[in-house]
This record gives sequence, C-alpha cells and structure tokens, in this order.
Amino acid sequence: MADFALFYGCAVDPARPYHPQDKALVERAVELIYQRIYYPISRHTFFSLEELNTEISNMLITFNDYLFAHGGTTRWQQFIDTEKEWLQSLPQGRYHIRQYRRAKVQKTSYIYLSESRNYYSVPYRYQGLHVEVQYNQVSVEIFYNHTRISSHRRCFIPGHYTTISDHLPSTHQVYNDWSPKFFEDKAAQVGNNTPLYIQRLLGQYSYPEIAYKQCQGILALGKDYTSQRLEQACHRALEYHKAGFHTVERILKAGLDVNQQPAPHRS
Repeated sequence: MADFALFYGCAVDPARPYHPQDKALVERAVELIYQRIYYPISRHTFFSLEELNTEISNMLITFNDYLFAHGGTTRWQQFIDTEKEWLQSLPQGRYHIRQYRRAKVQKTSYIYLSESRNYYSVPYRYQGLHVEVQYNQVSVEIFYNHTRISSHRRCFIPGHYTTISDHLPSTHQVYNDWSPKFFEDKAAQVGNNTPLYIQRLLGQYSYPEIAYKQCQGILALGKDYTSQRLEQACHRALEYHKAGFHTVERILKAGLDVNQQPAPHRS
C-alpha cells in the first residue's frame, strides 16, 4: 500500500478500527456504485475485459452527472470547482502491484522466480549471495543490500532464461567451479558417449550457463543407475535430435538403455 501511495504521490490515512463513522462517505459511495453500475451490468455478458471497462466508463460518466439530492450540483461539477486545481498530474503508466521474494543467486548467475518458474540473470560476482526480488506484471528487479543490481522485462514462459550477456562469467572468460570443461571432464570419467552428449547439450544454448543444471542432473543419474547404464543411456539419447536431462532420465526409467532398440524419430 505504501508503494502504491508513493507511485501516485499521495498519502494514506487509514480509518480507525471500530469507528465506522470514519468511512461513512466511502461506504455510501460503494453502495451507490453497486446500485447504479454493478447491478445493471451484471445482467449483460461481455466477451473481453476491454468491453467491460468501456461499459463501466460510460456508466461512470452518467453516474457522475447525477444531481445531488441536496445542493443542486453533480459529482463532476464538484470535482471541477473544488478539487481539480489542487491535484498533481497522474504518473505515466498504471501502477502494478509489486511482489517481494528472497532468492539465492545460483552458480549459473541466475535467480529462480518460482511463481512463473523461470530464471533471470544477475551479475556473476553475486553468485551464492541472497538477494531481494521485486516484481510485478511488467518487470523484475533484483536488489542486493537495497541497491538494484539487475532489471528485466517480466517473462511468463516456464523454464525460460532471461539473460543480459554481461552478467554471465562466460562473456568475461572468468569461470568458477562450473564451466563447460568442468562438466566435460566429469562426463569423460563415465565413458565416451556421456561427454559427447554433454557437449551437444552445452552447444544448444547461446550461454553455456543455461545448461549447467541439466549437465549436473545427467551426471547425478549415474549414482542412481550406475555409470555403465548412464553411458548406455547417453549413447541411445544421441540418436535424438535435441539433448536434455529429461531425455536421459526417461530412457533410464523405462530401461531403454538395456534394450538398445532404435530410438523413435523425433522432429
């Protein structure tokens, strides 16, 4: 609420608890809106939000032109005569409700936004630190110690990585423990096909960091299914057009690595 008031440059004066007289005018206004706008439109069907808002806007004009029972004026005329000259200009754009989350910057230099299940890049020097994520329907902003360190356009595609190239260590040739070579060397300990599959997976993305978690997940499957089965599963998975963790996982769960039949064609 404080953020809303700051956006519109106004002050909030809450009503006192258990003092209904503090908001008598508001309660009466709500009652009139229900009678003269809500009830009439409730009997109609609208096929878009725009249609509904247009109808509400038209009815609101009529409502504001009603004469008061006492005083011989209208709400609109009262606004023009006594209020308009004291108001500031409205800000550009609408206010969007802001949400707040805590997140940890991953080794890949991304934070995970659980609500829409996607990722946003953060400068790599903040890896391992906890940050505050503030987001609304339009943007995602990331703060560390009350300083904004990253800002992105909001994305609603699950699993999508929103990236600013300068945030990632690969663009500076500075790596931590996780790097393409790190995962390729780990995969080479399993066999010949596993590093080939890891290389294909890393090569699918413009930024290798996006594939690191999948690489880690594939190598971890060797603990559950043995290194020999993982090697066989990667051999079979190489027949598929696109590489990914879930492909190898499904092969192992279905036992397709043991029964090495040709993989079905995938477009």
